[in-house]
Amino acid sequence: MSSKRKPPFSGDPLPRGRHGLSSQFVRASQRERVVRAMLTLVAEQGYIATTVPAVVAAARVSRNAFYEFFQDKQECFLVAAEEAAADVFATMETFGLEQDWIQGIRRGLSAWLGWWEARPGLARAWLIELPLAGGEAAEQHQRAAQPYVQLFRRIAERIRREHPGLPPMPEFVPTFLVAGLLARVTDEVRTNGAANLTRLVEPGVYITVKLLADDRTARTLLPP
Repeated sequence: MSSKRKPPFSGDPLPRGRHGLSSQFVRASQRERVVRAMLTLVAEQGYIATTVPAVVAAARVSRNAFYEFFQDKQECFLVAAEEAAADVFATMETFGLEQDWIQGIRRGLSAWLGWWEARPGLARAWLIELPLAGGEAAEQHQRAAQPYVQLFRRIAERIRREHPGLPPMPEFVPTFLVAGLLARVTDEVRTNGAANLTRLVEPGVYITVKLLADDRTARTLLPP
């Protein structure tokens, strides 16, 4: 059996002393710990109260290591938030390919809400704190909505291919739909936390179908 030690998970502190790990692996581990620490502290105490020394201490890296990766606190938080946004969107985008488009919407929203529900700290950091972190952060928050807008637009186009009798959808509808879903989820996290976000799946399906298709189709989803 080889005597080489298996590298630890990159999010965990590295072993002390000589460990035989490459400098590339060490840097990746340090960066991931910094990103995680930033999101955790922002979730716990808010962006304004979070400081670089606190992040460095929580990540168990040196101050110099922090500034090798990021220019300042804001850049670190923006990078962390951007990576989180990409992860959560990846859980949803494939569901536009479901054979049944309504079931695809249901599964997509369930996966999206379930992702936030499983990560309550991250939900608070991204949904509530990110817009408060300055102009660039607010712009990033808005940019993160665009993939969802495009996804819903593609779903609406598919619906009309399958149901050509439906009227054209106004161009602004996907943008308003995404804004409404984000606002509702953000309000839920702010008021009640993220523990029961998946209870919003069926209301989300209803309003999504209503706006992307029509009221008659949406009403078939309501309980008798």
